Amino acid sequence: MTVPYSSTVITENAADSPAPAGHSALGRLSRQPLLLAGVGAATISASPIFVVLSAASPVSTAFYRSLIALPVLVVLAAAERRRHGNRSLRQRLRAFAAGVFLGVDLILWTHAIADIGAGVATVLGNLQVLIVAGLAWLIWHERPSRAVALALPVVMIGVVLVSGLVGKPVAGHHPLAGIGYGLAMAFAYACYLMMLRRSSADSAHVAGPVADSTAGAAVTSLVIGLVGGGLALHPIWPAIGWLTLLALISQVAGWLLITSSLPRLPAAVASLMLLLQPAASLVLAALILGERPTLLQILGAALTCIGALAASLATTRSASAPAVRTEATG
Repeated sequence: MTVPYSSTVITENAADSPAPAGHSALGRLSRQPLLLAGVGAATISASPIFVVLSAASPVSTAFYRSLIALPVLVVLAAAERRRHGNRSLRQRLRAFAAGVFLGVDLILWTHAIADIGAGVATVLGNLQVLIVAGLAWLIWHERPSRAVALALPVVMIGVVLVSGLVGKPVAGHHPLAGIGYGLAMAFAYACYLMMLRRSSADSAHVAGPVADSTAGAAVTSLVIGLVGGGLALHPIWPAIGWLTLLALISQVAGWLLITSSLPRLPAAVASLMLLLQPAASLVLAALILGERPTLLQILGAALTCIGALAASLATTRSASAPAVRTEATG
């Protein structure tokens, strides 16, 4: 499916003029929103590895990741504003509100990593695919298909297996708590993606929405940290180094790529592409952190992703025709 879309801070230069050979890859990438989403998902797949290596608390991880990324994003947003003009106050408030859910998501996700391991926690977070379909039904009255209903028990069985409740888990210490954190995280992640997508609709801005949502995440994690504690880094090094990599690679580069693609794809397709992240995270956790999921956990991860994939594809098929007719995917 291809629909017209406007240029962005990532796509503008590559799309508007013939590029030299060194920029041909960027040009091809800019014309493929699916590829943008896939590359963005692959970029953020290293995030749980950086979180574990930093050994920071959940609140400090969310806060410093957002705080370090914010100056870079503000500079990019300012340059973007000179090219494309100002965004409306409503759009900025929507993006900031999306960041509130991002801040909650990041804190819950770090808790889940401690309880069930980096790779498995990321798999659970990507239950957002089903939650997006459910929220679209409740909010926009998009009734889920029979395939979605059939996928639910498959996904739930996968969640139980991947959490380590059945058999002996090899990473983390509290599988039951990890499930709770993972499910809550998936809900917050789904809300973040849907609100960020709407804040970027019909707009050429990419860095602006990411900067506003990152500011929302920073404020949210700061408030939670001031109330409940956990903002300090002990020791500050090498934690701040790993969090800087997390901020620049994931929060800046990864989410600029993803946000550039979100308004140009149906919600179900966008969430489907993000399923590339948990698969890559499982591999990286095994290679770098030495996490070795059991066969049951691998089976659970496969069931979770397959069930979410089937539900997402079914939703996409039912939604793609009207999306093409109206040429409005944002």
